[in-house]
Order: sequence, then structure tokens, then C-alpha cells
Amino acid sequence: MTTTNRGPLIAFISVTTLFFAWGFITNLIDPLIPAVKEIFKLTYTEAFLTQLAFFIAYGVFSLPGGALVTRAGYARTILISLSAMVVACLVFPLATHLRTYELVLVALFILGGGITVLQVAANPLSAALGDPKTSHSRLVLSQAFNSLGTVLGPYLGSAVMLSGGMFAASAAGADVEVARTASLGKIDRSFVMVAGMIVLLMLFMWSQSRRITAAAPPIEKGSVLAALKARWAVFGGISIFVYVGAEVAIASLMINFLTQPDVLLSALKDPEGTSMLGGIAHFVGEPAERAGKMLGWLYWFGAMVGRFAGSLLLARIKAPKLLGVFAIVASLLCLLVSQSHGELAAYAALSIGLFNSIMFPTIFTITLERSTATVAGTSGLLCMSIVGGAFIPQIVARIADAGHMHASYFVPLVCYLLIAGFALAALRAPIVSHGAAPGAGH
Repeated sequence: MTTTNRGPLIAFISVTTLFFAWGFITNLIDPLIPAVKEIFKLTYTEAFLTQLAFFIAYGVFSLPGGALVTRAGYARTILISLSAMVVACLVFPLATHLRTYELVLVALFILGGGITVLQVAANPLSAALGDPKTSHSRLVLSQAFNSLGTVLGPYLGSAVMLSGGMFAASAAGADVEVARTASLGKIDRSFVMVAGMIVLLMLFMWSQSRRITAAAPPIEKGSVLAALKARWAVFGGISIFVYVGAEVAIASLMINFLTQPDVLLSALKDPEGTSMLGGIAHFVGEPAERAGKMLGWLYWFGAMVGRFAGSLLLARIKAPKLLGVFAIVASLLCLLVSQSHGELAAYAALSIGLFNSIMFPTIFTITLERSTATVAGTSGLLCMSIVGGAFIPQIVARIADAGHMHASYFVPLVCYLLIAGFALAALRAPIVSHGAAPGAGH
């Protein structure tokens, strides 16, 4: 194989590292939620403002991000977005030093903006570096590497942010201010380490920028406003909105849900790990830390396994059909969580990750195949629709604050039923030829 032929492959591998990075950083927010809730003594609704601040950035920065890609090109846009993410991570130590929750939200908004622009640049670039005929299976395979980041983010974040300090078993009898200072310091260390990781990634992407520019396709212009006139672009946007909202709400609530007295609290307190829920014995630490590690290794690892398996299944099964089956199973699991307690509820909640696995990239590519708007315009609208992660978790949080933690799962249940409807409609809809379809990553 010649160096020229290897160029697109190496460029694709380089871009795939970005999928891993934003998966890691996005899901680092999951353990941050119970951390700030305990440190600042917040309600669920107040604590979930972290997700509002982060995901609202998709609605604000998607259009400017597209304009930046058109003006600066893919490689430079990626470097600019990574620089913004470094700045955001360095705002966290200032926020914790001032003990200001509002500044934490500002940092998350900046971080979300950087990741939004990064996705706007990396999504179409990633998919264009391959055969459009295999877009479904290839993009789901790329998502599997994104999932590796979503596994490691909550696990490592929980090990740091949910251990000691306010979460120590002895915290109740200790000086509250000393414990709070210790927990704030752990948040500092988490995001300073992430800043260092992003700097290394920037250096790597800078070294590959010429190869990426050479392999990149022409930048297509397209209007999100024009895409609003295309029925399938709107239908796909609604599906992305509710999917991301459901995924974010479930993951954001998971640590607190698992530590409820009627779910796994007694098992998580058991140092011998005698619960039937496999693997608890291997998760050392306080209950919140253990629950955070379970979120990473059971919920998000399930999503990663599902994406590897889904990549193979999508080569043999029509994408709308597989999407419909996964959405229906996810809705049934939400129903089971709402009606059960103890380990059964925990099993059901953690299993949803497996069936979330293929949804985002499959909705994305199904929409692109059927939308009569331009690929760029449709892709832009779908990226904006990720803003669902800002609003739907707020509905779930308000239900949880009202004392109905299990009933809050009815919200994602409805979301998954809407996605099943999208999949059923897609089976009957004709495919519109656009050429190569931009990819997706969340």
C-alpha cells in the first residue's frame, strides 16, 4: 500500500481519537453532578443545570461552528475547538477556589461550546474518509471508540471526585468546610488532568493537520434553515433531540438512583460485595464512588459492546429495523425500572446503555439518507438537536425532586417510543441520493 493510499486511513484514525476524547470529557460530567450536588447542597433540578449549561452550547455554537469550518477548514477548526476546551478546563480551578457554582456552569458552557465545534468539524470529516456504502456500520464502529471514552470518563471521574472529602464515611463527624475543600480540590485535579490530555491531543492533531487537510473532502455549504423545510430532516432532528435527552437524563441520574435505599444502597455499603449484582465486590470505595464506577463499567461499557456488535449487525440487518428493535427494548426497560425496586431495577437501568448503543449514529445516517435538504444543512440541524441533552434532563430532575425517582423513567420511555416511530416510518421512506453522508459522534 502506498503512502498516498494510506493517507485517508491515517487521517481517519487521527480523527477517531477525537471521538474518544469528547466521549471521555462529556461523560466526566456524570460523576460531577453528584459531586456538586453534595458540595453545594443542591436539589436535583439545580445539580442538573450542569447538563443544561453544557448541552445548551449545541444550540448556541452549531451554526457559528459550521461557519468556522467553512472559513478555517477542518484541521484549523479542530485545533481552535481544542484550545477552547483547554480554557474551559482551567476555569474549573478558579470556580472551585471562589466556591461559586455559577462559575462551574460557565466553565461547562465553554467546554460544551468547544466540543460542539469539534463535532461539527469532525463528524462530516470522519464519514467522508471511507466508503459511503458502509456508512451505517462504519460510523457505529467509530462510535465504539467514542464509547471507550464514555466508559473511562465516569470510572476515573468517580474514583477522584466521589472519594474522600464530602463522600467519606467519616464526613458526617468531620469538619464540613475541611471536607468541602477536599472535594473541591478533587474537581480541580480532574479537570486540570483533562486539560493536560487535551494539550497532548492538540499537539498530535497539529502534527497530522497536513494529512487531514489533504484527505478532507470539499467543504459543502448548507443552510440549517433550509433543512427545516425538509420533513425528514425535521423528523430526524426531533429523534436526535429526544434520544440525547433520554441518554443524558438516565446517565446523569444513575449514580444517585443506584444509591437510593430502595435500589442498591445496602449492597453498595457492603464491603464484602455480597450482592448478586456481579462485580460490586471489585468496586472499592464509598457508595457514590462505587455507583459511579458501575455507571462506567456496566452502563457505558454496555453501550460500547453494543456498538461493536451493532456494527456487525448493521451489515446484515436494515438500519431502521434494528433501530426500532433497540428503541422498543429500551422503552420496556424504562417501564421495568419505573415499576420495580432493588437489584431488578438496577439491572434494568444499567442495561439501557446496551440498547442506546446504535441509536445516535443510526438516526443520523437514516436521516441523511432520506432528507431532501443538503447533507451539510441536514447535518447542521441534527447537531443542533443535541441540545435535547439540556432540556429533557430538567424534566426528569423535577420529577425526581418531587420524590418520584422511579417514575422519572417514564420520560425516557416516551422518548424511546418516539424513536421507534421514527424507525418504523423510515422503513417505508425512499432513500435520497446525496453521495457520502457525514458521520456522527456523541
